[in-house]
Amino acid sequence: MSWEQVEHFNFYAALLIGFMSSAHCIVMCGGVVSILSANIPLHHNHGITRLAYLLAYNGGRILSYSIAGALLGFSFGFFALKSHLIFEILQLVAGVMLVLVGLYISQWLNLISYIEKLGQRPWKLLSPVAKKLIPFQSPLAAIPFGFVWGWLPCGLVYSTLTWAAASADPVQGSLIMLGFGLGTLPTMLAVGLLSSHLKSLLQLKIVKYCSAIIVISFGFNIIYTSTRDWYF
Repeated sequence: MSWEQVEHFNFYAALLIGFMSSAHCIVMCGGVVSILSANIPLHHNHGITRLAYLLAYNGGRILSYSIAGALLGFSFGFFALKSHLIFEILQLVAGVMLVLVGLYISQWLNLISYIEKLGQRPWKLLSPVAKKLIPFQSPLAAIPFGFVWGWLPCGLVYSTLTWAAASADPVQGSLIMLGFGLGTLPTMLAVGLLSSHLKSLLQLKIVKYCSAIIVISFGFNIIYTSTRDWYF
């Protein structure tokens, strides 16, 4: 697979990864959704209006992912322009991280949780900002709340950000994180609407294993593509 083909599939692969790993979001962000629900005005906390708050919150969250992906893609793109070897190393790291994500989805190996520790200190500075944004007066007020909570320490987000950085391109980096965020959206909406059907689907072993194999294969393909011209 050429780099052009890899870039073409980046968004869709990120979408799949976001969806299949979103059971993790129930653990990480379920409490946030509870806070969101508790701070929706009583006369708004029903039906379509409740959905509007959930969409606004998740829109802010996904926006934060996309901006982070664009910034990392731009930053690492500067260094990649200096050396093709740096670009290949970035791609190699991204491939390894995708393999780890696949292993996490299948629950064969979980090293992702160790990566989450990287963001705990910055999050202590950000979390008080989120608390100042509640209670809400309208769905639009949930957007900045979601934007701040998008920086909650999450190993899966960090792993995907590594992939965005390795794209060495702000547009590709943003699209990768947008795909990941949209992939998590159905589960986050299901949590907010108290639906357990989607969670049950994601917990099926056959679904986990098939998704893991796809993600791991994609990761190994990136590893191969980034190292095939190396000489030892």
